[in-house]
Amino acid sequence: MTQDSENTLKVAQQAFDNLTHGMATGEWEPLLDMLTEDFTLWFPMGKFHGLNVGKERAREFFQYVSESFSPGLNLTSLDRVTSSETTAVFEFRDEGLLFGQPYKNRVAVSFDVRGDKICGYREYFGSDGKSY
Repeated sequence: MTQDSENTLKVAQQAFDNLTHGMATGEWEPLLDMLTEDFTLWFPMGKFHGLNVGKERAREFFQYVSESFSPGLNLTSLDRVTSSETTAVFEFRDEGLLFGQPYKNRVAVSFDVRGDKICGYREYFGSDGKSY
């Protein structure tokens, strides 16, 4: 593993830890502090579908996550981490309440790293069976 790859994984791991903390608690500042000013976020559906640009748009997105999954969304397993020189992907499972209804899912998030900051985030998900 090269020094760049090691740094990418270290920064992305901290971002992932901040993401899962935000999902569980609604406290997003540690993650937002890691984002570049030109940060991009890609999301597969809803009002944030497609490409979103900038830290303020990211703040709106993560606040929406907290509102949608009140009282919080919990990581149930981290299944795989894959990284390269500039990107790390975390595959995991989570569960909670989505607008008050039981929810569980399988998710992959990708963090693009520039130096010690996150410059890009992409999220992909699919059903982990019937949410009940």
